Amino acid sequence: MPASAQVSPDEIRKGFSKAMSEMYRAEVPLYGALMELVAQVNAQTLEADPRLAQHLQRTGEIQRLDMERHGAIRLGTAAELATIRRLFAVMGMQPVGYYDLTPAGVPVHSTAFRAVHESALQTSPFRVFTSLLRLELIENPDLRAFAENALAKRSIFTPGALALIEQAERDGGLNAEDADEFIRQALETFRWHHTATVTAAQYQQLSDQHRLIADVVAFKGPHINHLTPRTLDIDQVQAAMPGKGITPKAVIEGPPPRQCPILLRQTSFKALDEPIAFTDAQGSHSARFGEIEQRGVALTPKGRALYDRLLNAARDELGAFPNEANAARYGQLMAHHFQAFPDTYAQLREQGLAYFRYLATAQGLAARGNPAQPRTLPELIDAGHIDVEPLVYEDFLPVSAAGIFQSNLGDAAQSHYTTNSNQAEFEKALGSPTIDELKLYGETQQRSVDECMRELLG
Repeated sequence: MPASAQVSPDEIRKGFSKAMSEMYRAEVPLYGALMELVAQVNAQTLEADPRLAQHLQRTGEIQRLDMERHGAIRLGTAAELATIRRLFAVMGMQPVGYYDLTPAGVPVHSTAFRAVHESALQTSPFRVFTSLLRLELIENPDLRAFAENALAKRSIFTPGALALIEQAERDGGLNAEDADEFIRQALETFRWHHTATVTAAQYQQLSDQHRLIADVVAFKGPHINHLTPRTLDIDQVQAAMPGKGITPKAVIEGPPPRQCPILLRQTSFKALDEPIAFTDAQGSHSARFGEIEQRGVALTPKGRALYDRLLNAARDELGAFPNEANAARYGQLMAHHFQAFPDTYAQLREQGLAYFRYLATAQGLAARGNPAQPRTLPELIDAGHIDVEPLVYEDFLPVSAAGIFQSNLGDAAQSHYTTNSNQAEFEKALGSPTIDELKLYGETQQRSVDECMRELLG
């Protein structure tokens, strides 16, 4: 197949993201209401804040805002994880980061499949937070053996999807017709099924161990359990959700409200209770929910250490899992402790707490070749020859992810696991190392500096 006939992985990802959104909107009508609310809030926010609109225009984020979303799936076996890595690779998505959710009582560890270069992210920032069930955490040996057997019997990928993955690997890509068929076939892995593969009693046993275990083991596929749009003002969305017939979770996960948003803030509405046909009876299952996110600047290792310290201090002082009963108190504690986190971009940059993108200005380009042109980065910034923009955080937070999971599984689902993080075992199942997200941000920042120097100094 000639290379010219091939569709870029970024375009395949863009098409898959659109198809996924259309499928999920049909399956979960509240998702459509959520998308409309987010679009409305984003438009109002941009109108009220011209500086924000200018920043998004300058960085190119305005073009990706409406298509920005992430999905989440939960897998049951190492083989499923290894194959999903190959499937996402066809779309230019790589495993970034390792997340251990067991300290928060959720028996999974995870990675996020996404594009890794800023130009690819501009085409499509679609990501999928992908979790692998830790079967070794099922305490009852008979139940663990049953779960392993149930998962071994299923195949979550269509023969067509597997064939096209192999074809893409062999030929270095897919042509337009095959790319369209790949999207159709791959979508089947994420589709909702109203039938379970276990009896009602077996489902209850799995659910009693942990509701997430039942969600993974009892079905023939991993069904996308949420699809998350990006908002520019999550507090406004949270306040407006009840007026749209949507009940939000009590606590917005992540950092408190700030002048300069950092990392990731997330909220959601409760999982839907949906009818299910077990192999011997009718019943119901709740797993799929709606989620919204607001993304801020990516933090350096120093910034992440400060964030983690302040978050832990607030949670330790709360002394309980944040919930509806203590939401106001938790908000107060977070606001109090995060006063120690600088809240201007200048401070964040000067103290080495966050990553930024550097962009040559028209004034700087006009001065190119002038002997008086400043030569160092600080001088070029001070002279107005380089603009500095915050680099958006593309990844996730384990405490926040666990909080979203727990909120939708119910407080009764909380468990305590004494196991240690096991990144090596996860990467063995994955079939490759996960990529250090902080290294990616550092590389993106440095590329922007190098580009400015080439443009301004030659």
